[in-house]
Amino acid sequence: MLSFVLFYCKMIHRVKRKENHMSKKASRPIVAIVGRPNVGKSTFFNAIAGERIAIVKDTPGVTRDRIYADVTWLDKTFTLVDTGGIEPDSGDEMLSRMRTQAQIAIDTADVILFMVDVKQGLVDADDKVADMLRRSHKSVILVVNKVDSYEKQQMDVYEFYNLGMGEPYPVSAANRQGMGDLLDEVLSRFPEGACEEEEDERPRIAIIGKPNVGKSSIINKLIGEERLIVSDIAGTTRDAVDAAVKYNGKEYVFIDTAGLRRKNKIKEDLEHYMIVRTVSAVERADIAIIVIDATEGVTEQDAKIAGIAHERGKGVIIAVNKWDAIEKNDKTAKEFEKDIRTTLSFMPYAEILFVSALSGQRLPKLYEMIDMVEQSASLRVATGVLNEIMGEATALVQPPSDKGKRLRLYYITQASVKPPTFVIFCNDKELFHFSYQRYIENQIRETFGFRGTPLKLIIRERRDKE
Repeated sequence: MLSFVLFYCKMIHRVKRKENHMSKKASRPIVAIVGRPNVGKSTFFNAIAGERIAIVKDTPGVTRDRIYADVTWLDKTFTLVDTGGIEPDSGDEMLSRMRTQAQIAIDTADVILFMVDVKQGLVDADDKVADMLRRSHKSVILVVNKVDSYEKQQMDVYEFYNLGMGEPYPVSAANRQGMGDLLDEVLSRFPEGACEEEEDERPRIAIIGKPNVGKSSIINKLIGEERLIVSDIAGTTRDAVDAAVKYNGKEYVFIDTAGLRRKNKIKEDLEHYMIVRTVSAVERADIAIIVIDATEGVTEQDAKIAGIAHERGKGVIIAVNKWDAIEKNDKTAKEFEKDIRTTLSFMPYAEILFVSALSGQRLPKLYEMIDMVEQSASLRVATGVLNEIMGEATALVQPPSDKGKRLRLYYITQASVKPPTFVIFCNDKELFHFSYQRYIENQIRETFGFRGTPLKLIIRERRDKE
């Protein structure tokens, strides 16, 4: 028995060390990439971030919202922001909104990377973007992209001195050339005291759901500004973006994601990367808010989306949006909730809230639910208490047996949080059927609540002689 106690002491110590490491984040400077459409901003973003975060497509206007990545260079960490292309004179509604998004990124940035295209050369739109950046009074670094051979394209690079933005830095995002010198210059422009480490315990909430259910509208209503593009066109939000919100003195980080469509509707590469990023956003979140369209009802696709959060052990809140558009009687809410519980039967722990992004109905209550789910997901239970609960449970309902051999549960302890994870030692894993595992889980829930969060049970065998 002593060996098991020592084993768990070591395991819990490792978990706590990991949690402490994950909770540390830097007070990071913000670096925004801006420029005309199709100059290679997203390719550059991906090259610096080290992964395919931004959508790369040879079509102007593909990157629509700001997207963020934490980047480390020479032990300094900063937040890199990709933006949609700036079309200074365009009257198109979507391009106009993208211009607004880029302006917000500029306003919040410490350093701006102004990207131009050496192959297209200096064009009038570059001059207009340069004027826009000069008015920001921010530190601007001119980046000349697509310079695959500096010796051959040197004179073409010099042309961009005419912008009056200082020395141009030639790079090739596609070939990852010239990045080191540029990043050295970026670090030299940071404000004094930047990149110092601090604790970041802000809850991170991913907003997920089918396209056009109102995910971006919910965040915009919560933060009181049009930070995310909102449109009636399904799939407008193609990138996962973060929005920090302060409510009653506490900060929250909301992650808006691209709407997920059924696989048979995913015909473009763009849709594929939306799904990859949505899964990634859920993985880095603490809690997932699954938005369901009340006018459509709960669907099989909603269940698949919810499964992403469930499988990754995230706290879950189901927000039924557009509730104001439903004709109701005294049974409507109960019937809708019953449908949700039936379709999402694998997550009976999920909290449900009926809201309206249009009117703001019950949206403030989301914060209360987030706090409650966060507390549940972070709850630790003493080992002694857990073993008392398990002992009472096995006394009430005898463990199953097979061919004369009965399941024996020896010991339970909590190994980690987010999600709460419990390790149970037994004599035979094959006898520990799913139904009896669910029974033990329910006994734990009835005692301690754990509302809105899944519980993870890890089953280990221990021989009687041990």
